[in-house]
Amino acid sequence: MYKKRFALPYMFWILCGTLIPLGMIFYYGFTDRSGMFTLSNVLAIFEPVHRKALGLSLTLSLTGTLVCLLIAFPLAIILKGSNLGRKGFIIFIFVLPMWMNFLLRTMAWQVILEKGGIFNTMLAYMHLPKLQLINTPSAIVLGMVYDFLPFMILPIYNVLMKIDDNIIEAAYDLGAGKFKVFSSVILPMSIPGIVSGITMVFVPSLTTFVISNILGGGKIYLIGNIIEQEFTTGANWNLGSGLSLVMMIFIVISMAALRAIDKKGEGNFI
Repeated sequence: MYKKRFALPYMFWILCGTLIPLGMIFYYGFTDRSGMFTLSNVLAIFEPVHRKALGLSLTLSLTGTLVCLLIAFPLAIILKGSNLGRKGFIIFIFVLPMWMNFLLRTMAWQVILEKGGIFNTMLAYMHLPKLQLINTPSAIVLGMVYDFLPFMILPIYNVLMKIDDNIIEAAYDLGAGKFKVFSSVILPMSIPGIVSGITMVFVPSLTTFVISNILGGGKIYLIGNIIEQEFTTGANWNLGSGLSLVMMIFIVISMAALRAIDKKGEGNFI
């Protein structure tokens, strides 16, 4: 009886924070402005503008996720294998930006990358030509990597720290080389952390609109920007909800694919 009472606040939170908003998205997504059932809001994803935005979103989010993985995995291995007494401080440096406001972190990169920004000022000081960095897909990817990199580092580092060093030493004693140890021992045992990291980076990267608004200058439209505009500027909740349902499908498919890779289910949340 007491357990059920303690569970009531959580049930209320799930109801108000998840089920009701999700139900509204489904309702608006499958109805028109008059409340009649329709599939046009979902099928609108096949329109050229929406299809192009979705393709660009997938491309940039996959690129950002791959860059995060290529940075985070070697760093996690280095930290695990090192005898540095300040591992915690190094992790703290990467986690520190998470303590700042998301919007401020992104706007800081706008100041760095703009034409008269810090980076181009340094190039001018060295008598080098200025580069067009802001309002480009590369700037958006850079923003994704900067904002979401900690979400890749932490799960990979945590899972690597759980690997018993005796297992690695036993592999070396049996004659395995460094590459064999990495491919047969370290990499397979780090899959849960990699899956968690990919999930935590890819999903927000795919749905983001703040980063593309600021670093893309409103000139590069991702699917998140279009959905955001339909809910705000366009006041078309039906179309915005329909496109959101399509995004949910992509997210569920990606998480299911990652779950298939992580067969033990230790690195995902479904």
